[in-house]
Amino acid sequence: MTIKKGEQAASKKANRACKAKSLGAAGKKPAVVLLSGGLDSTTVLAIAKERGFDCHALSFRYGQRHEVELAAAHKIATDGGCASHAVVDLDLGALAPSALTGQSEVPKRASEKEIGAAIPSTYVPARNIIFLSFAAARAEGVGARDIFIGVNAVDYSGYPDCRPEFLFAFEKALNTGTKTGVEEGGPFKIHSPLITLSKADIIKEGSRLGVDYSLTISCYDPDDDGRACGFCESCVLRKKGFSDAGVADPTIYQPKSAPKAALGKGKAKCSPKA
Repeated sequence: MTIKKGEQAASKKANRACKAKSLGAAGKKPAVVLLSGGLDSTTVLAIAKERGFDCHALSFRYGQRHEVELAAAHKIATDGGCASHAVVDLDLGALAPSALTGQSEVPKRASEKEIGAAIPSTYVPARNIIFLSFAAARAEGVGARDIFIGVNAVDYSGYPDCRPEFLFAFEKALNTGTKTGVEEGGPFKIHSPLITLSKADIIKEGSRLGVDYSLTISCYDPDDDGRACGFCESCVLRKKGFSDAGVADPTIYQPKSAPKAALGKGKAKCSPKA
């Protein structure tokens, strides 16, 4: 096929525009970072920034009982100099039941030794599939090909959408079913820098990067003042992580009391990520 000079010029101009769109502030590559306001996602944001990305934070109001995390995400994104911070409204509780969206009590544990291996009632069906789909749409909107997510396959509950094989399969799906993947030279890359780290290792890495963990909220059942319950599995893993890392825990906890959900009474025993 022959391309005329005018068409060549138009093509070059389009390529320059595409290249400009794919660069953010000061020539940095844009990236979308899933930011919940918790310990893991905040650490991932710091990692993405250290790697030189211009970060577009993406959060979700999905009916979670710990919606206070969104205020934390807003401050973290603002203080962290994110290029943008979008919050998407969803009602995942209307689709399927989960303790995180209020259909049942959040399981409480006395220590990490009481955490088992079954998928817990705090599992939100298809949550990461949905979040990553929105992240891909946002990435196409800002000209990004890189998506960061704070999933972890060490200190976690066995959630099926937190495993490396899921991320690999979903990345392949994005590069098969999006314009960026099939027409614009892709490919999408899903970054999961915490996937093989313990909670203590995550905290050490975040501390090296200067993350202010006092801004983060991991608790699945905080009170109206945002104080952590101290006994949900996310709190238990967070406390253990700070202890194992030898880093002072800045979390503000509610006055100590016995876990409301006694151990061994039919509740799934498992370990969600913080």
